[in-house]
This record gives sequence, structure tokens and C-alpha cells, in this order.
Amino acid sequence: MTTRLPCLYSLRRPRLLIEAARLGVAEYSRDAALRRHLGYLRQPDCEATLGALLEIEDELNQMRKDGNAGYSPARHVDVVIAIMGEARLLRASAQADQEKASGIEAFFSATKASSASAIPGSSAGC
Repeated sequence: MTTRLPCLYSLRRPRLLIEAARLGVAEYSRDAALRRHLGYLRQPDCEATLGALLEIEDELNQMRKDGNAGYSPARHVDVVIAIMGEARLLRASAQADQEKASGIEAFFSATKASSASAIPGSSAGC
């Protein structure tokens, strides 16, 4: 599974920031967001991408708390949208991996013969 997702649940941010990000996450464009915030199109590891975005968000949150004049609420919302979007991708990937694994187990359990002698031409169990 992933190690970054649990830390997302412990983040405490202003309700308005989170609500604005929730509204925007439906339109999340990974390529555009990563280019804008990280300077590249794709990073193969969603978890590393999420970590980089969390570092940026932490800096923005500190600027917000300090009342820094360079703080941009719009950028902060945009970064939180990217974090939510990446978290969705990470959860979807983990769920797909889990379904794939359970599918393999189902395949093997369905293809096991109750006994080797039940297979025509088998000499096992004689």
C-alpha cells in the first residue's frame, strides 16, 4: 500500500481551502498540474509526486500562517487540488493492484482439481 495517504488524513487546513479544492478536483489535469507545480510532465511514482506536492503545500501553509505577503490563496488551492488528485490516482492504483491479486487467487482456486485422479489420463492417486 502507500505510506503517504495516512498523513493526508491528519492534515488540518481551513475549511474554505478544502472545500474550494474539493470543487476543483473533478477537473484535475495531472499533466498541467505537475508542469505548473513541479516543472515536469510525469513522474512514474505517484507516491513521490504526492510527497513533492505535500512539501510545497507545507511551505504555502506556513506562509499563510505567518501572514507572508507572498502567499497566494489561489496557488494554495491549486496545490491542494493536485494533492487530492494524486491521492485519488494512488488509491485507484492500489485498489486495482488488490483486485488483480484477488483475481489471481480466484483463478487458482477455480482451476484446482479436487484430486489429481479426477483429471482424465492422470495416473496420480492410483
